Amino acid sequence: MILDAKVPPGPIAQKWDQHKFNLKLINPANRRKFDIIVVGSGLAGGSAAASLGELGYNVKCFCFQDSPRRAHSIAAQGGINAAKNYANDGDSIYRLFYDTIKGGDFRAREGNVYRLAQISVNIIDQCVAQGVPFAREYGGLLSTRSFGGAQVSRTFYARGQTGQQLLLGAYQALCRQIARGSVKMYPRTEMLDLVVIDGHAKGIVVRDLITGEISSHAGDAVVLATGGYGNVFFLSTNAKGCNVTATYRAYKKGALFANPCFTQIHPTCIPVSGDHQSKLTLMSESLRNDGRVWVPKTKGDQRSPDQIPESERDYFLERKYPSFGNLAPRDIASRAAKEACDQGRGVGPGGLGVYLDFADAIKRIGEDGIRERYGNLFDMYERITGENAYKVPMRIFPAVHYTMGGLWVDYNLMSNLPGLFVIGEANFSDHGANRLGASALMQGLADGYFILPYTLADYLATSKQAKPSVNNPEFKKVEQDIAARTKKLLSINGKRSVTSFHRELGKLMWEKCGMARNAAGLHDLLKKIPALRADFWENVKVTGQTESLNQDLEAAGRVADFMEFAELLVRDALMRNESCGGHFREEYQTPDGEAKRDDEHYAFVAAWEYQGEAKEPVLHKEPLPYEEVHMTTRVYK
Repeated sequence: MILDAKVPPGPIAQKWDQHKFNLKLINPANRRKFDIIVVGSGLAGGSAAASLGELGYNVKCFCFQDSPRRAHSIAAQGGINAAKNYANDGDSIYRLFYDTIKGGDFRAREGNVYRLAQISVNIIDQCVAQGVPFAREYGGLLSTRSFGGAQVSRTFYARGQTGQQLLLGAYQALCRQIARGSVKMYPRTEMLDLVVIDGHAKGIVVRDLITGEISSHAGDAVVLATGGYGNVFFLSTNAKGCNVTATYRAYKKGALFANPCFTQIHPTCIPVSGDHQSKLTLMSESLRNDGRVWVPKTKGDQRSPDQIPESERDYFLERKYPSFGNLAPRDIASRAAKEACDQGRGVGPGGLGVYLDFADAIKRIGEDGIRERYGNLFDMYERITGENAYKVPMRIFPAVHYTMGGLWVDYNLMSNLPGLFVIGEANFSDHGANRLGASALMQGLADGYFILPYTLADYLATSKQAKPSVNNPEFKKVEQDIAARTKKLLSINGKRSVTSFHRELGKLMWEKCGMARNAAGLHDLLKKIPALRADFWENVKVTGQTESLNQDLEAAGRVADFMEFAELLVRDALMRNESCGGHFREEYQTPDGEAKRDDEHYAFVAAWEYQGEAKEPVLHKEPLPYEEVHMTTRVYK
């Protein structure tokens, strides 16, 4: 299989504009003839469904939440990047492009990343027109703040709830189309499988999460906007419902899964407090604008932070990375925090924490100034920990957050399966091996509002496929497969809960394939995961029935997919004999503990092809040529 990324030729600044002109169009009257399925209603899916509906397509939009407003995009707190240069501090489209390529440790596609930076300026205009309440300077211009991996102020924000406000903007656009009848919403509905007819994606089979009813839906194209797979680690900043099912089952139908080992660890999360937890809570990276990260210089120092004088504190990010300081990229900041804790200098229960201290910022701009910028984040921290971060430093520790891997897509955001488009975090993204903060919202909205409407039209205009129907035998076959799988899960009647299996899998993954990996640990996982999976299918207990509300059954299906997907992730991590971004192989590091890339052998996208149950997947490689920038060792010092 040859992976054709379809990146257009020509100067990088002209690629997208020229490509848009060359894409085939569909006139407004003919758009009404096409049915489009969108799975997911977060920023990527919601903006795509709204845009396609506005253009005149018949759109069906599915989400497993009770409302699109509850999509996990609301959890993105800190902001959205855009190269507006309102701060007049030297930003530009090219600088955002370069920072993103560098931040991703030179493992992203140049053409895609430049387009993302180019479109960023349009996203802000669109959102302002929708009424998104971005923070403003006293003169009326939109305010910006800094984020990790950048030395300019390009992050637009709405206090600490930017994702929620952007999602409300997309939601009102979506509601307009629902009222017009161009979009039909299917809430509390989960995609269980993809239907492929004559090699093209032509529909999905879903389960109504309230009634348990299984139904099929045919479409001229299918768009997956189902987010990432961070919950394979059990504890992550993702909502409990986030899962890999939609993308993994598309993978089993022939879509390639790219770079699954590229998982991001976020440095500013509230530390684990006990085995009772089912998820972790993110404290926005924006806090690192004003908070200073430190630990005691002395191992085992148990004094309260106010009793530790300045001379006995190690502001380790400022010491190690003076140019970027507390705004070093996420992967680098996370590893630095882990290193301090591994040395026995961590704080809080178990020594798994570092301080994020706002004392200096409060002296500088006052408590009211900090409250104006981050008030809701401080309130959330106090509700969870019982500590007032205006008076004592926050305690933070790295945790699984975003996933850069996902289904492989070309420049048009279409997978190797014609008719299957993948957008937002569900695709292997524009972020390479590490995502810079505030770029997830940028990518989701760029994909949904400004890219997909052009590229999907070109597919519909050129593929000339017959109109699909749910009466096609392929739909019935998929429904039968789902029924058999469901019956098997309900019939096991074992002694262990679904959650216990998920927790055990997550612990294995975090310990041996989390913030740091090595060959011995990965080989061990390739023995333990299949054994755990076999135990799951023999001893899991799934209560209830299929023809009704059954959250245990939902969870069992998702964990069963995680059990298989985890092995793919580990294989990818074992194959990539280098360290880059969020993928840190302990065998491949510089003398001072930084990631050591191998550009000669691993400057490619790793795209895996499913071969069948109990068979090893086949690796396909998409080379990553760099014509505009030169691959260099990332330096943030």
